[in-house]
Amino acid sequence: MKVNQPILGGLLAVIFLLSCKESPSKKSADSAKESNELVSTKSERKTYAEISVKEGGEWEGTKYVGENLTFKNLEYLKAPDSLTDHSYYVRYEGPGWESNKVGYRLYFDWRNAIDIFGKKVDTMVLSKVGRDNYDSYHEDSPWGMDILKAGSSLGIGSYGRFDGVSSVAHFKDVKSRDVAVSNSEKGSGVTLNYNGWTANEETIDLKTDIFIEPDSRITKVTLNPSKAVNGLCTGIVKFEDVELLQKDSDNGEWAYIATYGEQTLVPDQLGMVIFYKKDDVEKVTEADHDHIIVFKPTANTITYHFAAAWEKEKEGISTKDGFLAYIDETLNQL
Repeated sequence: MKVNQPILGGLLAVIFLLSCKESPSKKSADSAKESNELVSTKSERKTYAEISVKEGGEWEGTKYVGENLTFKNLEYLKAPDSLTDHSYYVRYEGPGWESNKVGYRLYFDWRNAIDIFGKKVDTMVLSKVGRDNYDSYHEDSPWGMDILKAGSSLGIGSYGRFDGVSSVAHFKDVKSRDVAVSNSEKGSGVTLNYNGWTANEETIDLKTDIFIEPDSRITKVTLNPSKAVNGLCTGIVKFEDVELLQKDSDNGEWAYIATYGEQTLVPDQLGMVIFYKKDDVEKVTEADHDHIIVFKPTANTITYHFAAAWEKEKEGISTKDGFLAYIDETLNQL
C-alpha cells in the first residue's frame, strides 16, 4: 500500500518532537539522581585523609615560591630534598586525617610532630583547610581551628627515639621519606616510610601506618621498625600545671597516659590520651618536652592508639570528668 507522503512526514515530525521532549526530561532525571547520589555520598563521609602540595612555582633553597600557585591533592608523595619546616610547599605542612569528631596532621619534615585540628562541626573539613591563607587554620573559624601548642614536642602520639636521659630525637637525619593516603568506607589512613633514620648512633628504616574510623576520636598507629633499637617511643606534649593521668585496664593488658586542661592556642580545655600495650613497653617517663612511653627494643610491630577531645567539639566532651569517663571506658574495650 502506498503511504501518502505528507501524512508520513507529519507522523515522523510528531515522533521526533515527542522524542525530543522525553530525552531531556529523562536525561535531567538521570543527572539529578547521579547528583543526589554524589551529594549523599559526600555528606555521609565520616573520615578523610589527604596530602596536598603547591604547584606552579619553583624551589628557591628550602622555600617553594611563585605567583598564582594552586594546590594539588596526591595519593603519594616522596619528600623533596629541599623540604623542611616552613617550606610552604605542603598544605598545612603534612598529611592530614580526620573523622566526624576530630582532625589531625603530621608535620612532614624533621619535626614529625602530630598536631590537632579541633572541630566544631561533624562534617569533613580538611580539604578546605589552609587554601585561602597558608596559616589561616591557626585562626578560629566556624569549622574549628588548629588547637595544640606542640612546640618542640612530639605533639600527640607521634614517635621518636629517646636517648635515655632527657632528649627525644625527631627526624633530622633521614635519607628519604614518603607518604601515601587512603580512604574507604571503613576509615581513612596515612602510611609513612622513613628510610635511613639515624638517631642515637643507630640507623633503621621505619614504616608507620595511621588509621582513623568513622564516629571515633581514636587514631590507631602501628610502627614497623626494620630492626630492634633502644629508645623508640611515643608521647604527649607536657605543660606546667597540667597533671599526668595514668591507669591500667581491668585485665592488666593495656594502660594509658593522659592529660586534661588548658593545652591549646585559644586557650581552652583539651584532653589527650595514648593507649598502649603494657607488654610492649619498657617504661613511662619524662623527656624535655614530653611525657613519653618508651617501647622495648623489637623488630616486631608495635601498636598503640591516641585520641584528643576538645571542649568546643560538636556535642563533645567538655569536662575533665567526662573525659575520664570516656578514656576509662575505652581502655577496657581494647
